[in-house]
Amino acid sequence: MRPKLATLAAAACLVLNAFIVPAAPAAQLNLPALGEAESDSFSLDDERKLGEQIMRQIRPDPAVIDDPVLYQYLMGIFLRLHEAALKRGNISPEQEEKLAWEPFLVNDPEFNAFALPGGYMGVNLGLIAQAGTRDEMASVLGHELSHITQRHIARSMVANSHQSMMTMAAMLIGLIFSARARNADAPMAVITSGQAAMATGQLTFSRQMETEADTFGQDVMTDAGFAPSGMADMFGRLEEVSRLNDSNQYPWLRSHPLTIERISAARLRAREGLPQDPAQSHITEHSLMRARARALMDTSDVALRRMQGQARLNIPLNDAERLGTLYGGTLASIELRDFASAEAMLATAQEVMAAHAAAVEQQARDAAIAAGPPRQATESAGIAPNPPALVTVRPRLYPIEPEVARDFALLRVEDAVGKRDPAAIVVSVAALGNARSRPETMARAQGSIARAAAHDRTAGAALQQSLEALQTWVAEHPRDVLAWTLLAQCAEPLGQKLRAIRAEAEVHAAQGDLIGAIDRFRAGQKLTRTAGGVDFVEASIIDSRLRELEAERRELLKNSRGDPDRQ
Repeated sequence: MRPKLATLAAAACLVLNAFIVPAAPAAQLNLPALGEAESDSFSLDDERKLGEQIMRQIRPDPAVIDDPVLYQYLMGIFLRLHEAALKRGNISPEQEEKLAWEPFLVNDPEFNAFALPGGYMGVNLGLIAQAGTRDEMASVLGHELSHITQRHIARSMVANSHQSMMTMAAMLIGLIFSARARNADAPMAVITSGQAAMATGQLTFSRQMETEADTFGQDVMTDAGFAPSGMADMFGRLEEVSRLNDSNQYPWLRSHPLTIERISAARLRAREGLPQDPAQSHITEHSLMRARARALMDTSDVALRRMQGQARLNIPLNDAERLGTLYGGTLASIELRDFASAEAMLATAQEVMAAHAAAVEQQARDAAIAAGPPRQATESAGIAPNPPALVTVRPRLYPIEPEVARDFALLRVEDAVGKRDPAAIVVSVAALGNARSRPETMARAQGSIARAAAHDRTAGAALQQSLEALQTWVAEHPRDVLAWTLLAQCAEPLGQKLRAIRAEAEVHAAQGDLIGAIDRFRAGQKLTRTAGGVDFVEASIIDSRLRELEAERRELLKNSRGDPDRQ
């Protein structure tokens, strides 16, 4: 059986970051700066090229998934951390310009995230599913982001000299190609052969890097507005797991071993950090995204029916937990094509949100009454202030984030598309309003494509609108594989064959499949010569893109010193 992508990527990080051992006290930090000579050894350009080479092999793997809703949630956290790191000066202008700063989702149940060269970061669905709060998740991402901002990969390579740099890079690519060869023993053989050669001089350097990533990561997440206790809470959660058998579900424990010093330092920094303002608290969408991650990780009937059962149980839960189980149960029902159950759970979720909003409003009114008129106003009117009334103390209710309602609205579109019900699709898409973020844009396109597939004669206008929206989107996000895929699917039923072929070619190009992209562009070029009524703008773009990709392929062949006839 082919090794898991996440396992290979995590192993690759182990090679790049050498060995992670118990953290040293912060006072012992003695990490060298990358001077001019050392930067020349492994520059930001070199790092980006290596990262792109790795990602070219990783992107087509089915384990790398693009779920617009979950990815939007991930990016919401990542971008806040990235912005905070910029403001703190952790990211230099050159790093900001040259590195990718691109996270991606991996369909793996293990609690893990990992940094790769060039500013890429893999995030397992298991991390989202098992992190108790958004703050805990942010602590892991902040830590991994700090490995990137502090150039720990480059420092490892520089510390091991030019020869080791080449060895490490070869080991990374070897890990990926061994996966393609479906040889489960090859990755470990590659790793252990390299580990034996590098172990001696790397231990101290690596524990200093881990301490630095903890410190910088917690500072960044705090500046980004996340609770500074998130890292300490996460460490506490993992400490409990480490005392038990983690069933190999927590590789972050093995690559980032917990120590008393490390946990204590995180808790001390949390106490020194700014406390979160309770007035800014909300019921967040994290409980929904945890459920979504679980539903995407395991689509077996047993797992899906378990999620359905949890949503149907009438057990006492707070509203956040209740909404999470209903969201997961709805997703499971859609996957099982049990649309009656999905609709019932969506209706229940709507009732929970409405009741919660009403309760929050009532709470505010009760608080205003309890406070009474201002003391100065009552005294000036000769009215004795009322004595404080005895009130029953109830748990404080917090508003629900707008994103929660949006996520359920998007879920309604998924339900309607799953049923292939044109009328339901029209209603659910209309409920999205004019929002133009990526999830809404993709949902509208999927809805229009489903309407066309269901032979809805009125779907043409929706297809055209989605086509134009997607064309605008890919102009700003040219490497968005899903957007190009949907664009092709919108263009085809509209009879825009050339545009569909170009979009298919761009899908291959965005995934790093240059040969596939070149083949599709050539097919488009051939069509322009044989078909009448050609869109000359599209034809011109196809000619230009074909020249670009052929030049890129020649450059790659030159750099790899391979035989062009075998590529």
